[in-house]
Amino acid sequence: MSTCFSFTAARDWCYRYSFANAGLRSVSTDLGDGTIMHCWVPKPHKENKPSLLLIHGFGANAMWQWGDLIRAFISRFNIYVPDLLFFGDSFTTRRERTESFQAQCLMRVMEKHGVRVMSLIGISYGGFVGYSMGAQFPEAVERLVLCCAGVCIEEKDMREGIFKVSDLEEATSILLPQTPEKLRELLRFSFVKPAKGLPSCFLRDFIHVMCTEYVEEKRELIRTIIKDRKLSDLPKITQRTLIIWGEQDQIFPLDLGHRLKRYVEENAQLVIIKNAGHAINMEKPKELYKHLKSFLVDSRPPHTSPSKHHNNNKVD
Repeated sequence: MSTCFSFTAARDWCYRYSFANAGLRSVSTDLGDGTIMHCWVPKPHKENKPSLLLIHGFGANAMWQWGDLIRAFISRFNIYVPDLLFFGDSFTTRRERTESFQAQCLMRVMEKHGVRVMSLIGISYGGFVGYSMGAQFPEAVERLVLCCAGVCIEEKDMREGIFKVSDLEEATSILLPQTPEKLRELLRFSFVKPAKGLPSCFLRDFIHVMCTEYVEEKRELIRTIIKDRKLSDLPKITQRTLIIWGEQDQIFPLDLGHRLKRYVEENAQLVIIKNAGHAINMEKPKELYKHLKSFLVDSRPPHTSPSKHHNNNKVD
């Protein structure tokens, strides 16, 4: 690979082109408190279609994590694909690092786009944020899909050995890889069959483009997830919820999926995808889509309550 060519940057450009070609536009919204949220939004919002919010997890930006699914849903929903704070083009000068604050910022962005009612899909950390949105704004969130999201994790789980890595700082160094060796480790944790033989120059390029901004802020996000976390403090959600898990997830083990199903009780169903790890959106996109379509499209009533739409944003 030439030192002047970045495969990662080129792939990022391709995703950006495909999102625009699918009918989305890139918009940055200033929330007025030192917080800027970037989001891919419909052009235009169509009142006869329901709205669907796609919330990414740790890793590359939102485009990389949802690129394989947007075209499958773009004809059925108004699709909104945000970058969470400290990912992509979203950031804040405020000190809050909780998923609750992330959820509040997302809700404010959706309101600025005139969206009052939506369904959402959250993967991994995005599921934490999505769950918090469902708990804080039950009137706005119709249905939730939580993919490999260890929402029911407790701080004691680290000490009791439920995870492959029992030290939080070691886990953070894997989730936020800064060396090719750590990125290879992340791939081994995320996929049942990770790609082999990837050259270090390729991995360093990916890290340079995707993993070097807001590193300390992202570490704080991870630390905040686990600190003093108890299941008894987790608010209940009442919406219909689909929980999807990779059978061989090594980041959030399947036990946490069963725990979440028991906690949400009769409003939730759990689907387990075989021969899949944590990155089910990349490892099993077709099977994931099948379950998403069944829950979000086939079993929902016709869309009868369009939301008012307005625009108060800066277009990139």
